[in-house]
Formats: sequence, C-alpha cells, structure tokens
Amino acid sequence: MSNKALRLGTRRSRLAMAQSGQVADAVSRVTGRPVELVEITTYGDVSREHLAQIGGTGVFVTALRDALLRGEVDFAVHSLKDLPTTQPGELALAAVPEREDPRDVIVARDALKFTDLPRGARIGTGSPRRMAQLNAYARTHGLDIATVPIRGNVDTRIGYVHDGELDAVVLAAAGLSRIGRIDEVTDFLSVDTVLPAPGQGALAIECAADNASLVAALGELDDPLTRAAVTAERSLLAALEAGCSAPVGALADLLADGQTIKEMRLRGVVGTTDGTRTVQLSTTGPVPETYDQATALGRELATEMLAQGAAGLMGERAQ
Repeated sequence: MSNKALRLGTRRSRLAMAQSGQVADAVSRVTGRPVELVEITTYGDVSREHLAQIGGTGVFVTALRDALLRGEVDFAVHSLKDLPTTQPGELALAAVPEREDPRDVIVARDALKFTDLPRGARIGTGSPRRMAQLNAYARTHGLDIATVPIRGNVDTRIGYVHDGELDAVVLAAAGLSRIGRIDEVTDFLSVDTVLPAPGQGALAIECAADNASLVAALGELDDPLTRAAVTAERSLLAALEAGCSAPVGALADLLADGQTIKEMRLRGVVGTTDGTRTVQLSTTGPVPETYDQATALGRELATEMLAQGAAGLMGERAQ
C-alpha cells in the first residue's frame, strides 16, 4: 500500500466529526497511512423539516455515498442507524467497529430522572420511535408527559432544556459519549423502557467494493459480535418494510453464562407515536456466525410482529 493519505468522507456536524476522527486514528494505526477528513454536507444537515417528514431513510447518507462512488473520498463513516437497510452492490460495509452504549438517555432540568419529571412535562425528541415508547411507558406507569418534536444538533437540543422551553430531551448515549458530554446525562433509559433504534451506538465504515486491499485493511476494525447484532436488528427493520424514521426499536444482545456467550436475544417493538398501541416481542437463538443466520433471526421476529398487527402501527409503511 502507498503512503498517500486516505480521504475519509464525513458529515460536518460536531458529532460526525468526532466519531470520524476516532475512526481516522484507528485506520491510520492499521494501515500506517495518514487519514484526512473531507467534510460533506448532506440533505439531512441542511433541511429544517422533521426527519419523519423527509423520509429519514438515507438523508444523512446519500451525499457521502455519492462522493464515494465518484472517487472523491476513499471511505466514509456513518452512524449505522442512518444507513438504509439495502446495501448498494458497488459499496462494501467494510467494518462495524465495537458498539458504544446503545441506550437512549434523558437530559432534564434540575438533574431529574425520567420518572421524577413533573406532571405535564414537555420532552423533546425528533424520533417517532422514542415518542411511541415514552408515551407507552407513561400510560402504563401513570406518568403525564407531552412529547414535543424537535430537530437540531446536540447543543440546540440541550439548549431547549437550559432555556426552559422543555423539561427534558432524549438523546443517544453513544453520541454524547463521543463528543465528551456524557456527564450532562441525568438519566440512562433502560432498554426495558425504551428499545434503541436498530444499529444505535454502532458506526459503519463503507468503501468501494472493488477496492479489495482497502476493504481488507478496514476489516481489521470490524467487531464480529457487534456486526451480528446490528445485522439481526436491521434485518428486522427491513422485514417490517420500515425506514429508519419509523417507530421501530430493536436490540440484539448476548446472553452469557459466566464468561461463555451462549445465545443472542433479539427484541423488537413498534408502536403508535401516542403510545396507545404497541407490539413488543423477543426471540432467542444461537449466536449467529454468518450474515444469513443473523438476518434469519431478524426476519423470524418480524414475521411474528407482523402477525400481531405491527404493520398497522407504523403509519405509512416505507416503500
């Protein structure tokens, strides 16, 4: 391999730059080559519409993928939950590094926990998935909350709390951790309360499929257990025919007996955003060793969820 700098395509947001910088350091270590960040503006960055309105699927990804296909960058880093579930043949998902904490978190005024928020508390989130599950939890536990749709970067969202416009906002733990702001979290939401987005907390490193040496080099950063988990979660999402802005939560985790990993459990949930109706199921099986085994786990659970009426809870199913 030459010593020429590798060009990493990244979104311009502070979070994207932080996580791309971390990947750049890791890629430099495994390739011995310098890595330069190439900032690319995506439609999702400039649009002020809510993600659910602009479709969600691919809005943060398309411009990066176009730059890859045009040869303007050598590889790109995405938040895996932003990736459409169909992988283009010309691009390889070369690595899924070890996942960060997949949970959602609350940043609330007065350091409050979710269950301690006052009656009528206004909670900001741009995610139908979070709205559906928070409202469902509130209904079953006698809490009185109002979910408020918001957009914007981390500073903007937390600013709504500091300014008194909102009582709390919901964010991803991984994102706050990557930008060094995890200490601002006032409550970590258990995955029993809110299941994360499929792939949440994981990164995707993508490059041209025909660049075999780069695919192999980036593959050094792949974590097989993380890849198996997110593959199962994304297979569930795909089988529900839902885009990444749909109210679908999923998490595959490993069940261990002492030091020995025995099985993988996949949980899925879909619900109406007002929390009145949800379908939540889980399945457990051997830890997938192949892509096909991981996708089969997701499809199997999706089939059960659809049989219990999941399709009718998602509004318009994404085409």
